[in-house]
Amino acid sequence: MSSSLHNNIEAIEAGYEFLLAYAAQGRESDEGPGGSEVRTTLTAMSAAATAIASLLQDRDGFAAVTVDDAGKSAAAIALVLAQDQISSELVDNLNASIHLRALLTDLFLLSETID
Repeated sequence: MSSSLHNNIEAIEAGYEFLLAYAAQGRESDEGPGGSEVRTTLTAMSAAATAIASLLQDRDGFAAVTVDDAGKSAAAIALVLAQDQISSELVDNLNASIHLRALLTDLFLLSETID
């Protein structure tokens, strides 16, 4: 697996773990201590999803599925980032999104099969 692909997979996985913790905090908004970190994390995840789609774009088979899921995840993340306030509930709904979960599952599978 290329180091670029590996680094972007790591960004998605680490970001998702952060989002799980953020969702559990019961925050009404991302203002205040540590709140801006959720926007930074989401921005990094969006960039990583876009990069993954770009890196796998010319491949077929399962890579094409991953490209589609990466695009859908990036769109969901962009929707959250466009909000004035990012609450724990909003992040919890993003975490539950089938698109983000599908991308994570794709990446777990890819990381085990591509060297």
